[in-house]
Formats: sequence, structure tokens, C-alpha cells
Amino acid sequence: MIMDSQSKNMSVGAMDVAESRMIKERRGNNLLGLRVLALVLTLTAAIVLGVDKQTKIVPIQLTPALPPLNVPLEAKWHYLSAFVFFVISNAIASAYAAISLILSCCAKKRMLPMILILDLLMVALLFCSNGAATAIGLMGYKGNSHVRWNKVCHVFGRFCNQVAASLIISLLGSLVFLLLVMLTTLRLHRKSIKF
Repeated sequence: MIMDSQSKNMSVGAMDVAESRMIKERRGNNLLGLRVLALVLTLTAAIVLGVDKQTKIVPIQLTPALPPLNVPLEAKWHYLSAFVFFVISNAIASAYAAISLILSCCAKKRMLPMILILDLLMVALLFCSNGAATAIGLMGYKGNSHVRWNKVCHVFGRFCNQVAASLIISLLGSLVFLLLVMLTTLRLHRKSIKF
């Protein structure tokens, strides 16, 4: 009878250990899944804006007496430094996501603080580039009458739509990196409590 109760206690303890291992594996898989999602989102955002260009024939009226001149104008992402910063930042974030994915699979737990700091840097980099690109995008959409910058999105509609799509995708990537920072912080906090 005593042996039965001891074996039951041991089996309950073994089940607790097995359950905690399964929970840890699920958490690890969730973090890996989020890293893959961050990689896909930031790479997609960089590609969507990186291939964005549009050419339009625009009539320009020099004087009222002359007929308008039809001038081909081209909009490309690399004409604006904010968009260059945006594409490069998303490319860096996607490359880091791929590297951190490999490090998360192969590296030891001692690497978690370094990965956390780098994740935080990616959040800052992506939010900065999103802000810069959004400011220029709004300038193209609305213009600025105070400095006499005309809006251009009514002419280059497809270009502006692609910029907006890229901004939304990158913002989602930024939020995934932010979630990774929060989850990794919680994971490190739980480990520090155990010791």
C-alpha cells in the first residue's frame, strides 16, 4: 500500500515534469513561429517597396498661350531618402530575423539576453523607418501648401498604394518584433525567479 502511494506520487511528479517540458517546447515553438513571421513580413515589406515604380505622361502647362507639353515622369522608391531608409531597414530586420531564427534553434540559453537586445534594436529601427516613410507618404498624398509641395498621389496612384501596403506590412513586422521582445523578457524573468 505504501509502495502504491509512492509510485502514484512519482508518476504525478513525472507527469508534472513532462507537462512543464511540453509547455516549454510550445513556448519555444511560438517564439520560432514569431521569428519566421517577422522574417516574412519585413522581407515582404522591403520587396514590395523595392520593386515599386511607376511612369506617367503628365501634361505640363508652361503658359496659357501654348499647348501643354506631355512629359513622362517616373516615381521610384530610391528617389526619396526616407524610402531608401525604409527598404534598407526592412532588409536588415529580415536578415536579422533569419540569423536570430538560426541562433534560437542552435544557441544556448545564455544567448537570450543578446537576442533580446538585438530584437529591441530591430523594433527601434523599424519604427523609425516606418515613421520616416509615413511622413513622406503623407506628403505625397496630401502635399504641403505652406512650402508649396504639391500632392503627387493623384498622379502616381499605383505607386502610392504600393507604398501604403508596404508600410502596413512593415508595421505588422514591427509589432511582431515588439511581441518577441515582450515574450523573451517574460521568459528571462521567469528564469531569474527560479534561481
